[in-house]
Amino acid sequence: MNIILIGPPGAGKGTQAKRMIDRLGVPQISTGDMFRAAVKEGTPMGLKAKECMDKGALVPDEIVIGVVKERFQKPDAKKGFVLDGFPRTIEQAKALDALLTGMGTKLDHVVVIEVPDDFLVERLTGRRTCKTCGYMHHVKFDAPKTEGVCDKCSGDLYLRDDDKEATIRDRLTTYHGQTSPLIEYYGKAGIVRKVDGTKSMEDVQGAIKKAIGA
Repeated sequence: MNIILIGPPGAGKGTQAKRMIDRLGVPQISTGDMFRAAVKEGTPMGLKAKECMDKGALVPDEIVIGVVKERFQKPDAKKGFVLDGFPRTIEQAKALDALLTGMGTKLDHVVVIEVPDDFLVERLTGRRTCKTCGYMHHVKFDAPKTEGVCDKCSGDLYLRDDDKEATIRDRLTTYHGQTSPLIEYYGKAGIVRKVDGTKSMEDVQGAIKKAIGA
């Protein structure tokens, strides 16, 4: 089963991806993982990607697609995949379609975890991370027994820059700008499955299972 998983930052996408790949027996494939693996293995596309990254330049779409193709040819992807973080543009989506057609396969589902922006801002800005052990509390959903002190190791809790409201809203703006056209594009193919990401992790997992029939 070939699946693209889409969701805004803080939607629980990583948790759901892990549950999906365990259940389906397919790999989770993210662009970051692909680039790191391709560079480490010294594949032709990996070397080209590294050359761009070393210069601080964006990796061209043809190289990104090349790295994706290399990844799809690994044995663990024979039964399918869960793509995370790719494609990001309509051009990449069209190139992915062409790649899959050339491989004699196609996308089965595009799963979109929907969560309102304000809900995500509340969820993320409430996180407090321990400077010592890295454990993450939440001021509303998992408040520490003593304010500012980690329950696990008594270390100091702090608000990460990534969890500040201005940063989160910037990331959400970027997310909506990138993904809205993709959802419309795949919607025309009738393969978009939207699930409510405000529910519990178990309920979201159940909704995804029902949406993809597996």
